[in-house]
Amino acid sequence: MNSINNIVIVGGGTAGWITAACLARLLEQTDSKITLVESPEVDTVGVGEATIPPLVEFIRFLCINETDFIKQTQATFKLAIKFNDWANIGKHYWHQFGSVGADIDGKAFYQHWLKSRMQGNPHDYTDYSPAIAMAKENKFYIPDPKQQGILNGASYAWHFDAKLVAKYLHNFATNLNVKRIEGHVECVDKHENGFIKNVTLTDGQQVEGDFFIDCTGQKALLIGEAMGVAFENWQQYLPMNRAVALQTENCAEPAPYTESTAHEFGWQWRIPLQHRTGNGLVFCDSYASDEQALELLSKNISGKQLTEPKFLPFVTGKRAKLWQGNCLAIGLSSGFMEPLESTSIHLIMKAVVKFAEMLPDKFCHQATINEYNRVMDLEYYSIRDFIILHYCTTSRTDSEFWRWCQSMTLPDSLTEKIALFKNQGRLYQNEFDLFTAPSWYAVLAGMGIQPQNYDRLIDISDNQQVRSIMENGLASLNKTVQMLPSHQQFITNIYQAHKQ
Repeated sequence: MNSINNIVIVGGGTAGWITAACLARLLEQTDSKITLVESPEVDTVGVGEATIPPLVEFIRFLCINETDFIKQTQATFKLAIKFNDWANIGKHYWHQFGSVGADIDGKAFYQHWLKSRMQGNPHDYTDYSPAIAMAKENKFYIPDPKQQGILNGASYAWHFDAKLVAKYLHNFATNLNVKRIEGHVECVDKHENGFIKNVTLTDGQQVEGDFFIDCTGQKALLIGEAMGVAFENWQQYLPMNRAVALQTENCAEPAPYTESTAHEFGWQWRIPLQHRTGNGLVFCDSYASDEQALELLSKNISGKQLTEPKFLPFVTGKRAKLWQGNCLAIGLSSGFMEPLESTSIHLIMKAVVKFAEMLPDKFCHQATINEYNRVMDLEYYSIRDFIILHYCTTSRTDSEFWRWCQSMTLPDSLTEKIALFKNQGRLYQNEFDLFTAPSWYAVLAGMGIQPQNYDRLIDISDNQQVRSIMENGLASLNKTVQMLPSHQQFITNIYQAHKQ
């Protein structure tokens, strides 16, 4: 009797249309009405073009044809992130998607690798990753999950054109009866209990709802201005506050990975799509001006420039509460950390899926709200700590920025995690950690952080037998990868199969 039947999403772009698509699919067989208010005056950010594997599952969950999605969004595949010059200038490492090696005698592969490393093994931890083996050779393949194979541990995501994704999901959602209203919010009216009653547009139109979702970006018109929820600033941990982005022509076949290159006062992304390459520089304005950032970016791109530079200011942090009353913040209105590990779209997806799991009635009981906020806080905190890890473990001393990173104050949760790891390579994980142990191991190993010792239970295993398993597995992996199609050929094959 008290079901939410009228959901209003304020704001379009990637956040708004992912939210609309998800709720429209889940509530398809109900009498719920979903309305999205989108302002023609607000330009979408349009640079969130690298993703992580959970999005692939999300697209399948929506019953969207993956091949059609890839074609319509100019997508390429992403197996990993390659980090250049983060630990020190001239060094690089990989963060893989999927597993690295396999447990031996019931113990984590990392521990066996760590012992072998201490005994002179020259191979990096991620050399044993199927995803990295493919990425290094510019190969790509999706293993059949029904068949056992050495590549089955690999996982993948996509690079895509964010504006084309918003357009695709707009069409998908409207086909599921999401109503789009074009207009700009002038004011927000509330009930006596503090819940939002309606939003009034500049043309005088009033849009009423039972529940409101704020996708208005950093302006946070509903959760911030109307509901008064404070913003927790995390710049003491994540000082980056600006980015400059531009697009260039492709100069070579697209690689199946994102590239992140550290510079003297920030880092540069390179994201290869089918029709172009996305480039950007993330920096802190305390260490560089816009002019310096653009000059540095311009020196380190390839291909003809297709767009004018676009500067994007942001503040790292999150809302103290993502859900307040009958209002939920999703996307930039809820918070932002920075694009280093491509988590922005994931947090949009996670926020709406978790909301759907806890779909309230019109009363929006406080216990439900509290549990949602608790879970999403843990999600944000775990991602925040993982991103900080890339900065605080650097050995670079060539600039004021990197020296600051070495001495920065860390959250207690990260300090404890690193201390535990440095003892015997152990990691504590909670159920809401997005990045699992292999991801943490990859970054820690890549940044040159090695524990004092390995887990002594590893000594129970036969040393020679373990060495043989590792050597044979690595040889088999590299041999298998050589027989795979190139990344570009795999995409071409998809197009050809789609036409038939």
